[in-house]
Amino acid sequence: MTRVVVDISMSLDGYVTGPNVGIGNGLGDGGMALHDWVFHGNADDQAVLDAAFEATGSVVQGRNLFDIIDAPGGWSDEMGYGAKPTGGVNPPVFVVTHSAPDNPRLGDRFHYVTDGVRSAVEQARAVANGKDVVVMGGGQVCHQVLAAGLADVLRLHVATVVLGDGTRLFPAEPSESVQLELAESISTAAAQHLTYRVVKEK
Repeated sequence: MTRVVVDISMSLDGYVTGPNVGIGNGLGDGGMALHDWVFHGNADDQAVLDAAFEATGSVVQGRNLFDIIDAPGGWSDEMGYGAKPTGGVNPPVFVVTHSAPDNPRLGDRFHYVTDGVRSAVEQARAVANGKDVVVMGGGQVCHQVLAAGLADVLRLHVATVVLGDGTRLFPAEPSESVQLELAESISTAAAQHLTYRVVKEK
């Protein structure tokens, strides 16, 4: 059965990027440390990454993230989602945006959704073929999916860094509460991989 999984790396102080995010600086100042577990982790970190990739049927992301990965030096059809060579076999991606980009560089696996995160999740679920819909960022879209009660799973990769500033996963102002149950915890030198079930209201 298809699950909606919010999956994102963050710092110990709750940031999913460093400050000054932009084209060519997609994770912000110091933000690459959030993904050390992806590029420099051990076999347990790699197993987490591989399992998530294999379970992914479709992806939801925000427009700011899309603009960064669509820019020169961003993703390619060969090295795209999952930070691994895939030979061009990548899941479809649904981009939450106010308007579709005029001349995107990336291919037709990207679909632009202009009527909100709920519609994006529904469209992604329809093509996931029973696999997971993975909401991968940025922080605002991840939080919107959680706050709207659309997520079944929250998977955090908590890196061993305090960034001090950047893009928050959880906003500073009051927001919807989310009840969670810890389902799995994998500890490595590079990150704490924490998987929570989202407790739905009955």
